[in-house]
Amino acid sequence: MISGNTFKIGIDMGGTKTEAVLLDTEDRLLFRKRIPTPGQEGYESILHSVYGLIRETCRMIPENAGYTIGIGIPGIIDSETRLVTNANTVCLTDRPFQDDLEALLNRPVRVENDANCFTLAESLKGAGKGYGLVFGIIMGTGCGGGICINGKIRKGMHGIAGEWGHFSVDTRGAACYCGRQGCVETKISGGGVEAAFYARYGARLTMTEILEGYRKGENRCRTAFLDFLEEFGRCLGGLISVLDPDAVVIGGGLSNMDELYGLGIQRVRRYAFHPNIRTPILKNQLGDSAGVFGAAWVGV
Repeated sequence: MISGNTFKIGIDMGGTKTEAVLLDTEDRLLFRKRIPTPGQEGYESILHSVYGLIRETCRMIPENAGYTIGIGIPGIIDSETRLVTNANTVCLTDRPFQDDLEALLNRPVRVENDANCFTLAESLKGAGKGYGLVFGIIMGTGCGGGICINGKIRKGMHGIAGEWGHFSVDTRGAACYCGRQGCVETKISGGGVEAAFYARYGARLTMTEILEGYRKGENRCRTAFLDFLEEFGRCLGGLISVLDPDAVVIGGGLSNMDELYGLGIQRVRRYAFHPNIRTPILKNQLGDSAGVFGAAWVGV
């Protein structure tokens, strides 16, 4: 149970929206607000929008009360250079986001990868509660991952532990924004499936439309969706073979597809290096709240 004598501000910065929460000393929600992320307007706009949201949230804290600030970003802070690396929101890349924000606020903040925030929240108070080693997956427009061991984030030597989305599984596959080809993200993210559908059929369908077409028996959508499930099984089965986690928790927009927990798990069992995989593969319990609550808790 995370609690103490401080209030906690959490910020979850996504590609389209940025969310803030304020938790009291017993982790009760006191304030919550979402604003659009000004991603098209560049780094300074993002920096100052986050700063303004934090200042607004601070006004809800009782006078003289202590508080912490945790922020989840779609990237990581390099421990040596202090610059953002591997950012899905590319204008953050090679910028000193944490240092700049601390200078504006005149106080320390904790910045963590958004997938790590998700995994921490689900490990502490969601679907992963009670499991020792939890691998958290975010499957949405992109694909990220994080590792929690006994309720603590495992960052790794370079801060990239759990970043399975940029493990190349097909050297002849589609180009990924990271500069490599055939990454997991190009295979099983919503954006990856949509791009593959367009490359194959010359038609632009959203992941939702592909899923609806599959359920209606439309041939192109059926082929594309079954390919997606096969790649899901291959990627997650391989990961389970390496990490052998106590549980896997899936988040992001694609986590709402019931097929992942039926046909998808069947594919995972086909590819994992064990004849009887028993790993719980679970849908998240905290929904899109997981990231922002996790951010609040990493600030402690």
